[in-house]
Amino acid sequence: MPEPSHRRRLLVLAICCMSLLIVSLDNTALNVALPSMQRELHATTSGLQWSIDAYTLVLASLLMLAGSTADRIGRKRVFMTGLVLFSIGSLLCSLAPNLELLVVFRMVQAVGGSMLNPVAMSIITNTFTDSRERARAIGVWGAVVGISMAAGPLVGGLLVESVGWRSIFWVNLPVGLAALLLTLRLVPESRAPRARRPDPVGQVLVIALFGSLTYAIIEAPDSGFGTVAPFGAVALVALLGLLGYEPRREEPLIDLRFFRSAPFSGATVIAISAFAALGGFLFLSTLYLQNVRGLDALHAGLWMLPMAAPTFLCAPLSGRLVGSRGPRLPLLVAGAAMTVSGVLFAAFEAETSNGTLFAGYVLFGIGFGFVNAPITNTAVSGMPRAQAGVAAAVASTSRQLGQTLGVAVVGAVLAAGVGSSPYRDTFVAAARPGWWILTGCGLAVLVLGWVTSGRWARRTAERSADELESADLKDAVGVTAGR
Repeated sequence: MPEPSHRRRLLVLAICCMSLLIVSLDNTALNVALPSMQRELHATTSGLQWSIDAYTLVLASLLMLAGSTADRIGRKRVFMTGLVLFSIGSLLCSLAPNLELLVVFRMVQAVGGSMLNPVAMSIITNTFTDSRERARAIGVWGAVVGISMAAGPLVGGLLVESVGWRSIFWVNLPVGLAALLLTLRLVPESRAPRARRPDPVGQVLVIALFGSLTYAIIEAPDSGFGTVAPFGAVALVALLGLLGYEPRREEPLIDLRFFRSAPFSGATVIAISAFAALGGFLFLSTLYLQNVRGLDALHAGLWMLPMAAPTFLCAPLSGRLVGSRGPRLPLLVAGAAMTVSGVLFAAFEAETSNGTLFAGYVLFGIGFGFVNAPITNTAVSGMPRAQAGVAAAVASTSRQLGQTLGVAVVGAVLAAGVGSSPYRDTFVAAARPGWWILTGCGLAVLVLGWVTSGRWARRTAERSADELESADLKDAVGVTAGR
């Protein structure tokens, strides 16, 4: 197949970014709507957590399956299926009569979303073959997260105040339809040279691990340790099962050999930490601005701009730095900014003063803007191109798992601290442990960014790539000989 023209490559990038936009915009806009949903649907704090985590949990559980399936049967086909399911799920969410059905329809939406981001990243990786051009494309991809963070709270606030929170899901429908038609016309079909077999046991273990762990964390404050302990045990058994079963498969759902690369392992943990911080940050900020300060959804969205604008501005800069100087500097900037932001809230109660609240939001936005491009680039750049879908899916899974855990842990800490008291009276004190958790997430980004981006780490990545390519070559030879 001939190399696509520069214009065609840019159009493919634009289509992939549209899919990221509707997924990211949906989450950021919905955060602003949480207090309105709480009032209309009579939801508890744990109910609000599930309205966010039902989506991110299903995404995290299915992303690796979607990536490997796309590599096997065709990335364009899976991408288009994802657009259709995501749009249908969005429509159903807008019609949900109660919290329970909203959670179910969010899961339908997430099944479609699981087919979008990792597959889109795989399409980008296979479309932009030059490393510098790919880094710039990934920088644009990261900037879309900034756009969604800037537009999401404003769009969400405006829609909530003028029409109602259900209209947030309507935004996805025209964008999804446009992306579907453009994909059909412009995106070339691609797949891995050799198909990977499904791994149903591994998939069930991943679902059991993520689902039971999240349930145990969210429900612990209301149900007590004794009730959720069996779910914690299921999570532990599922984790041990994955570690024992997956290495014995020729084509596992998640190839644990990837983690012999220090940069890849570092990128995975950094993604979990950074997106846990994002999930917890948005959850605490939204509830504080509306339930404690008494702002309406639109003005709460405006207060998010000091966080969203730096993310939008710093993401493309981070992509250029990764392309020219490598991932270390962006990761160090990201970790330092997120750590200082967390300390402002945890130690100095930044939310109680407009000046410190503004500074904390700006610092977090800078940190999050710098973190996304090095995560993605590190995850896919050291892997064989045939494994691009799986590698990108692991990175995307780490993001969604991080956001799921961030909302679950911070929400559980907040619920335990608030108890039955009004938010206005107890929120700042109850949220302080959550802010310290987010500070720890920023510190993890800083330390791992330094440790996993040096010479030793690069040598482990080179060895890991050589081992993977050699193993793939042996498998290919074996398949050919078998025929």
